Amino acid sequence: MSKITDKKVYYHLPGLFEFYELYRVFLPVFREHREYFYDWCEIGSIYGAPSDCIWGGGRTSFGDADPQKVLALMQEYKISASLTFSNSLLRKEHLQDRKCNALCELFEKQMEVENGVILHSELLLNYLQNTYPNFYFVSSTTKVLTDFQRLLEEVNREEFRYVVPDFRLNKMFDKLNPMSDSQKEKVEFLCNECCWFGCKDRKACYESVSRKNLGESCQEHDCHAPGAEGGYLFSKALTNPGFISATDIKDVYQPMGFSNFKIEGRGLGSALILEFLLYYMTRPEYQIHVREKIYLDNMLDLF
Repeated sequence: MSKITDKKVYYHLPGLFEFYELYRVFLPVFREHREYFYDWCEIGSIYGAPSDCIWGGGRTSFGDADPQKVLALMQEYKISASLTFSNSLLRKEHLQDRKCNALCELFEKQMEVENGVILHSELLLNYLQNTYPNFYFVSSTTKVLTDFQRLLEEVNREEFRYVVPDFRLNKMFDKLNPMSDSQKEKVEFLCNECCWFGCKDRKACYESVSRKNLGESCQEHDCHAPGAEGGYLFSKALTNPGFISATDIKDVYQPMGFSNFKIEGRGLGSALILEFLLYYMTRPEYQIHVREKIYLDNMLDLF
């Protein structure tokens, strides 16, 4: 039985370092013209990693923004920053990496808004818990949690504030609805995945990225999924059986008690990220106003 709730929905947005310039323009619009945006949603966090981070995973990052500036922007707008350190193949010697530890030292300091780490590796989790105790932790979708019982076990772990299940579990309402309120608060649904719903190579794909981030020589993962040659297309994601629309969030998931939703896109262009921000957060009648304010910023290269 669904319940009506007036709790806010929180979006976890891609590109903390990758799309710093876009957010530098978008966030003032979001603050100064809140009437442009749905009143039922907020920004829960922005996630990502700089380039050349060996702890990184999920996607090979191209983010080159200055971490100090990134952190300052997030703190100014009171938005949590989540470092995406979801490499699944880390070994003990990797834990002493200077760049990744320097990022943790910077982002973990006590601030007005708490920052987090998205991760896969249990080795890294244990290290960060002991070394940087002020972070919260998110269980990464790179774990490919397609078994619902396995998802429940992960959700019940005290170490994690949020758990991102595989997108193939998004519509299992007969199992999602009976979850407790505390369990529902920890589920962070991946909304806009474009990957083939029947894919069985998702874990291998993520492991390939992990090897690249470690600088290891490896064969490029060859995706044989139908339509893979076209890359990411939002139009294709819209037809994915696991796709969660803005209407679904407001009319189905929010009344059911779920409030956290992840938008993917770190490996895409800023113009497409803007389309996600318009689709998921912006009232249709004001989308043109947001577009104009973004496009008219001559310092921003969207393409």
